[in-house]
Amino acid sequence: MSKELSEIFNFSEITDDCVKCGKCIPVCTIHQINPDEVTSPRGFIELLGQYQNGDLELDKNAKDIFESCFLCTNCVDVCPNSLPTDMVIEEVRADIADKFGIATFKRVFFWLLRHRFAMDMFSKMGYVFKGCMLKSDDKDRGLFARFNLPFIKKGRLLPSMAFTSFLNSHKEHIPAKDSKQKVAIFIGCLGNYNYTNIGSSLLYILEKLNVEVFIPKKQLCCGAPAYFTGDMSSVEYMTTKNIEYFESFMSDYDAMIIPEATCSSMIKHDWERFFANHKMPEWEERAKKLSGKIFMATEWLHSQTNLQDMLAKEGKNIDELVTYHDPCHARKTQDIYTQPRELLSQNYNMIEMSDPNRCCGFGGVTMQTEKFKFAKLAGTPKASMIRDTKASIVSAECSACRVQISESLNDANVETIFKNPIELIAQALGKDEK
Repeated sequence: MSKELSEIFNFSEITDDCVKCGKCIPVCTIHQINPDEVTSPRGFIELLGQYQNGDLELDKNAKDIFESCFLCTNCVDVCPNSLPTDMVIEEVRADIADKFGIATFKRVFFWLLRHRFAMDMFSKMGYVFKGCMLKSDDKDRGLFARFNLPFIKKGRLLPSMAFTSFLNSHKEHIPAKDSKQKVAIFIGCLGNYNYTNIGSSLLYILEKLNVEVFIPKKQLCCGAPAYFTGDMSSVEYMTTKNIEYFESFMSDYDAMIIPEATCSSMIKHDWERFFANHKMPEWEERAKKLSGKIFMATEWLHSQTNLQDMLAKEGKNIDELVTYHDPCHARKTQDIYTQPRELLSQNYNMIEMSDPNRCCGFGGVTMQTEKFKFAKLAGTPKASMIRDTKASIVSAECSACRVQISESLNDANVETIFKNPIELIAQALGKDEK
């Protein structure tokens, strides 16, 4: 075990605190599809204790085990002792990265996320040359891979790249006459480069509500993809750069709203936790101070505006049956699940799937590439639940879930399409669907 990690955590204490009650087993995403005690929350915890005591070598087998966790936090949600299984796995992955290195394609990806201009150019190139490697999906879910790519098999459904990102499509400051509310927007990488209609829909809603908007053009990735992979140097770079930037303007704004569950959870909770774990108290305090102004978009729109009344009085009723999926990083880490449902139910017919809280199986970069077989297995039951509702639309405030669920629906030949609740709300208020 690295000296840094051994100073941060006493895994043995966490192991001793696990009472082996088994409440985590039925809800564990990886255990549901790979029923092995080793790849279960209490199995992970036991192995971590052995690792710290020197009884477990961090070999390729251990690497494979610790990278099999979806980090869905289901186990933390039901644990009687609230053991931070997800957090310790995130941290031990740093040791894995140190020992085995990080795959070249991941290092390139994280480098792009650290450098906005380079990522902008990559997105443009991806848009221009997408026809060479990808073909269109007639359901507008994304694009199919024409042939095998590194860790991506032929026929895989991928989100399309935008020629111009959301951040580059709109002016930085959008005033509102006599506005009493001012917000900044953190858009997230998928919302910025792939699902750009989310951002334009959010702007449309805020214009209707007469809210002044600031779009911080220098925002970087929140760091979640790197954090879940163990690339802590990238996490530190992106978090500190973002905090320094946000501090330069956040005192002038009521909130920073984020239409992405994972980004919101990362900024609001995991930044502070990361700095605490890595003995960076100054940054921990700065992240904590910032977190009070961080909101998921539907959370802020529901509690801080009259949007619900506006939808009831001015919104058009749309004859579509909608089911809602709860992203792990919304319901479990931020207690957000009623707010989007209450907003959507004003203008749409809502139906619940049998288990809206079940993880869709996205699981991060490693799960979507080297361990995609697990992601596919986790996505199958979710697609079945959606099909059984007979809903024409499935919604969730998370683009990572969108990537995974769209792929699962396509594999299962389910016609249901995915839309962010922000897109549906804007449509109800009159925004052109296109």
